[in-house]
Amino acid sequence: MPAPVQRRILLAHIDEPGYTSDIDCYLRHGGYGVMKRAIARQPEELIDEVKKSGLRGRGGAGFSCGLKWTLVDRKSGKPVYLVVNADESEPGTFKDRHLIHQDPHQLIEGIMITCWANNVRQAYIYIRGEFPQGARILERAIQEAREHRFVGRNILGTAYSCDVFVHRGAGAYICGEETGLIESLEGKRPYPRIKPPYFPAVLGLYQCPTIVNNVETICHVKHIADMGGDAFARIGTPNNTGTRIYCVSGHVRRPGYYEFEVGRITLGQLLYEVCGGPRPGRTFKAVIPGGSSAKVLKFGERFRVKLREGSMAEWSVEDIPLDFDYLSACGTMGGSGGVIVMDDSVNMVEALANINAFYAHESCGQCTPCREGSLWMRKITTRMVHGGARAQDGELLQSVADQIAGRTVCAFGEACAWPTQSFVQKFGDEFRQYAETKKTAKPVTPLV
Repeated sequence: MPAPVQRRILLAHIDEPGYTSDIDCYLRHGGYGVMKRAIARQPEELIDEVKKSGLRGRGGAGFSCGLKWTLVDRKSGKPVYLVVNADESEPGTFKDRHLIHQDPHQLIEGIMITCWANNVRQAYIYIRGEFPQGARILERAIQEAREHRFVGRNILGTAYSCDVFVHRGAGAYICGEETGLIESLEGKRPYPRIKPPYFPAVLGLYQCPTIVNNVETICHVKHIADMGGDAFARIGTPNNTGTRIYCVSGHVRRPGYYEFEVGRITLGQLLYEVCGGPRPGRTFKAVIPGGSSAKVLKFGERFRVKLREGSMAEWSVEDIPLDFDYLSACGTMGGSGGVIVMDDSVNMVEALANINAFYAHESCGQCTPCREGSLWMRKITTRMVHGGARAQDGELLQSVADQIAGRTVCAFGEACAWPTQSFVQKFGDEFRQYAETKKTAKPVTPLV
């Protein structure tokens, strides 16, 4: 692939002073101009543009945004709601927080275009409890938009009215799951709902049709309405259109957030050319490409992949294009775009113990396999790192994980099982030999 060059669409003004402080800076850069033109169009036209764009959700699952909109039950006679998922609780992910902190009006403009297209009269931004400053920024930005008649009653002098409210969560990972989020928004315990019948597009918030999209996805809507769905679809690669923000953390020289066309950059280019490679004297050992719930990739392993044109290719980890489909073909996923990098200073048993502790703490407890299984995986890895490791612990962890995935109401079961399954599969020798290596190992550098 050619040398990677960022294509900043969502991050075009992310570092400019003033975007957080007031609406005037946003207006000077053409802010809300796209919304003014969108309000003059028929809602069906905007939905069609989003469908043509091929935009896939940036929250984790990569589901088609346009298809999600078309599934909304518009014949029920009930109001349609929009819920913006700003929970961003996936470890290794920090893109939505930056969009909220640095360019809140881009999000609000995307929300209002989405609301107009789907006849939504009330929208909610569900923001993670650990983002108090982000909540204050959004509250202030929404008030500024109300004063300029971009939000609220009789928007831009029309008969259309729509308001936006910020709802702060309590910091539960499970609220990143759309139906758990809806339960929390209704004031209940965030137990994910069973689907079917509780698909949000039919029975969502207050048992009404509901659209749930994350922050990055909604921000893209503004740019699709501006350039058109066909032009957006030409950015990126087939079935992986537009740009994506990749959050790189861990053992690289230049961690941070970067925006590239989807599939136009490989994992190796991102880590070596963009992020500067490993730290001095170190080599890369493993990478999680889509947040901590994605399966880990081991440097040195090879993959046989069927290309879109039908031919076969053999890739190393460095060769994998960063798009939804090819990452899936290599046994992992693009997820939330959180790229977590580990070098050869990391002990994989201890890294998994850290991940397992997180998921055991965050299980909502509704499903027995998840509630009990995540706890058992945490207990096993905790015992291992505190001197009680046994050679068969890897097999035991694999057995527990296998009995969780696919047996729960929501995808949290996979989220907590996949790391264990992949860590044990890719680094089985470390798990079998951990009791002996721990006795002679030097202190490891924590993963930051």
